[in-house]
Amino acid sequence: MSTRQAALMDLDDELCLCFHVTKRKVVNYLRIERPRSASQLSDCHGAGTGCGWCRNYLMKLFEASRSEGSQEADLPAAADYAQQRAEYVRRGGGTPPAGATPIE
Repeated sequence: MSTRQAALMDLDDELCLCFHVTKRKVVNYLRIERPRSASQLSDCHGAGTGCGWCRNYLMKLFEASRSEGSQEADLPAAADYAQQRAEYVRRGGGTPPAGATPIE
């Protein structure tokens, strides 16, 4: 495994930390449901409707799913992703709902 691959989010890592939606769930939703707009990803277990942190990453996955050749969207490793979300929330970027992955 290359260093680049090790630094990317795994399929079973949570993409939406508010509603515990994994990258795998989003990728499968994109493949099976073929949403016409990125906003329809909220139908995937509420992804993107909590604090808002994951919306840019949902958009990346949506755009990658619509491009020729099924390219992989670059998402940070889970630990980096959670750290960046914590900073986003602390700066007032959004409020996670009850039951969300805690801010460390």
